[in-house]
Amino acid sequence: MDDAKGADGHANRADRPPLPFRAAVEALRTARLRPQVEIEQVPPPKRLAPFAYALEATVVDGEQELADGRLVLLHDPAGHDAWRGTFRLVTLVRAELEPEMAADPLLPDVCWSWLTGALQARGLTYGEPSGTVTRASSHYFGGLSARPAASQIEIRASWTPREGLAGVPDTAAHLASWCDLLAQVAGLPPAGPGDASVVTLPQRRDPQAR
Repeated sequence: MDDAKGADGHANRADRPPLPFRAAVEALRTARLRPQVEIEQVPPPKRLAPFAYALEATVVDGEQELADGRLVLLHDPAGHDAWRGTFRLVTLVRAELEPEMAADPLLPDVCWSWLTGALQARGLTYGEPSGTVTRASSHYFGGLSARPAASQIEIRASWTPREGLAGVPDTAAHLASWCDLLAQVAGLPPAGPGDASVVTLPQRRDPQAR
């Protein structure tokens, strides 16, 4: 990758990203994930931190898309008071819901527990978690009245991954946990011992093509 762009995906950046950030990004690139999760690098936000790297993922079953989301890795070498660390993970997860599930008053609490449970299941330590769980319903009228009512759940969250050796968090494990969350929101069964494949990220798509 051209150093002018940098591993963080920011164009026209002359300074080279610090080694901990480059190591964290490389771990994301080589993570082992279940094959139902299709993932790609996308342009990161530019104003949340000095360095950022973003991924988008879609959970697919045949030709059907069951859930999608975005995961952003932020890094501020100087540290950030609100993060209580130098790294931060920010996520958005969305999925369509069955009407029975959408009507469950405990759904927001359950969805948040899916996030924390996915991290804990892989033995990850983290701090300063925050986020929202939003449930939305759409009802169609007039020319669209033939469409059935639809409901969607949206999880927005962020947390600080604990840094390990050389100040680098285990971003590969955090990515795998995030994909576990995506799969659970999509209604897929838990992954089996061999239900994984090496992810090779394609070239970042042109933002103008979106």
